[in-house]
Amino acid sequence: MEIETIRELQAYGYTFASVFLAVIFYAYIYHLYTSKKKGGKDYEKYANMALNDSLEDTPVEKIEPLDEEKQNRSNK
Repeated sequence: MEIETIRELQAYGYTFASVFLAVIFYAYIYHLYTSKKKGGKDYEKYANMALNDSLEDTPVEKIEPLDEEKQNRSNK
């Protein structure tokens, strides 16, 4: 009787975890596309960084001079 109870709890836990992770996954996808439509960052550009990693490739984002100074200060 005890083994059947444990297996039942495992089945409920697995189902709950699967549904929970699927909801989180779709919420994240929804967030990415709505932020893109609102004019936020386009994360699809960042996905191509692994493919376009040569020194001659254009950067994903341009760093403004003020941002570059802040970045250099924070790296020191």
